[in-house]
Amino acid sequence: MTRAGIGWDSHALAAGRRFLLGGVEIPAEKGEAGHSDGDVLCHAVADAILGAAALGDIGGLFPPGDPAFLGADSLKLLEIAYQKVRGSFWRVVNLDCVVICERPRVLPYRERIRASLAKALSLPVESVFVKGKTGEGLGGGLGAGEAAAAAAVALLERDEGQGRDGA
Repeated sequence: MTRAGIGWDSHALAAGRRFLLGGVEIPAEKGEAGHSDGDVLCHAVADAILGAAALGDIGGLFPPGDPAFLGADSLKLLEIAYQKVRGSFWRVVNLDCVVICERPRVLPYRERIRASLAKALSLPVESVFVKGKTGEGLGGGLGAGEAAAAAAVALLERDEGQGRDGA
C-alpha cells in the first residue's frame, strides 16, 4: 500500500534571522520569521509525510504558540515527525520539493539540502529532489522578495511484512 501527501509552508522574511532550507543555512540578508527557526522546507516536508500517514500536521504536533518550540531546530522537528510516521509502519519512498523565493538562489545549495533531508528521513539522496523557483517579481510577498515558501510531495509505503492494518 502506498500513500501520497502534500505539504506547504510560507514565512515572511526578516532581518536578523537565518535563512534555512532543509536544515542548511544559506547566506542571505534576511531569513524566515517564525516561532521555530522558520525553515519553510522542513515544515512543508513534515506536513507532507504526516498528511500521507494521516497523522495530522506540523502545527498540531508542534503548536506554534508553545514556548517549548520557540527557536526550535526544524530539522530536528522533521526527524521527530518522521519517527511518528515510522511508528505507524510507514516509510518515505521519495520526496519532491519546490522552494519559492526571489533570493537567495537555491541551486548552489541544492545538493547540500537534498543530502540533509535524505539523512533526516533515512533515504538515499537519489530519493529526494529540491527545485528552486522565483515569484518572477510578481507582486505580493513572494514576488517582491519579502517571503519564502515551500511545497513538498511525499510518497509513503507500508513497511514490508506489516499487515494491512499496520499490525
